[in-house]
Amino acid sequence: MARLKKIGAAIAKYFKDTRAELKKVHWPTRQEAVRLTAIVLAIIAFMAAILGLIDYLFTQMFNLIIR
Repeated sequence: MARLKKIGAAIAKYFKDTRAELKKVHWPTRQEAVRLTAIVLAIIAFMAAILGLIDYLFTQMFNLIIR
């Protein structure tokens, strides 16, 4: 029984501490979140294009070697 109380107290402390930490977080405004999301999507699109180009070039070079 005492062990269950210890476990219950530990779980309660965990949630209390978690809630306290979440209050310290600086949450972005909607405008900041939209802007940062747009930046991430632009970087992803750019990197996908670069990697696609590199893949295409290596494929062409490999085809030249095979033929």
